[in-house]
Amino acid sequence: DGVAQGRGLKCKLCTKALKKIQALAGDNPNEEAVAAALQKGCRVLGRVMGKLCQKLVNKYRDQITEGLQNGDMPQDICTAMGICRS
Repeated sequence: DGVAQGRGLKCKLCTKALKKIQALAGDNPNEEAVAAALQKGCRVLGRVMGKLCQKLVNKYRDQITEGLQNGDMPQDICTAMGICRS
């Protein structure tokens, strides 16, 4: 159905964006490193994806920051935010 398909796409975008952000933030990111990576990470995804990414980041900034600082996997962070199904 359309909802599941939309969710699958969002899940892919979330995972892809977080992988990018995680790589930019480095291995042991502090809050500043994550904040900088959140900004840069969305920009490199292009205009349309970047906009969606920015929305995601604004809405879930704390959860993303915490997840990355805990060393959680992008897929797990997206699942915790309810974007991906476990």
